[in-house]
Amino acid sequence: MHVIPTILVALVALLHLYIMVLEMFLWTTPRGHKAFGLSPEFAQTTKVMAANQGLYNGFLAAGLIWGLVYPDPYFAWQIQLFFLACVAVAGLFGAATSSRKILFIQTVPAVVTILALIFL
Repeated sequence: MHVIPTILVALVALLHLYIMVLEMFLWTTPRGHKAFGLSPEFAQTTKVMAANQGLYNGFLAAGLIWGLVYPDPYFAWQIQLFFLACVAVAGLFGAATSSRKILFIQTVPAVVTILALIFL
């Protein structure tokens, strides 16, 4: 595998680990409020839902990391493509139902990385 796609997959995985931490552990903190544009009251009310959401972002990151460390390059490539597609679809859904900002934070990096995996 080429270096650029590997770096991009790792960056998308790190992004989703960061989102996981924000949603699971920092949702009710000023950092979480700022990242998601939340009022303290809303954050407190939705913290369990956010933790669940964070867990799913952690699963996406875990899948991408699995794809980075899997020893068979062809199967590793398939794993990465699958989880990047999941990230892109989740980002499209989030952009359609929550905030258009998600399209640029989640979907665009996933699609760019998919293109790098396919063409580089």
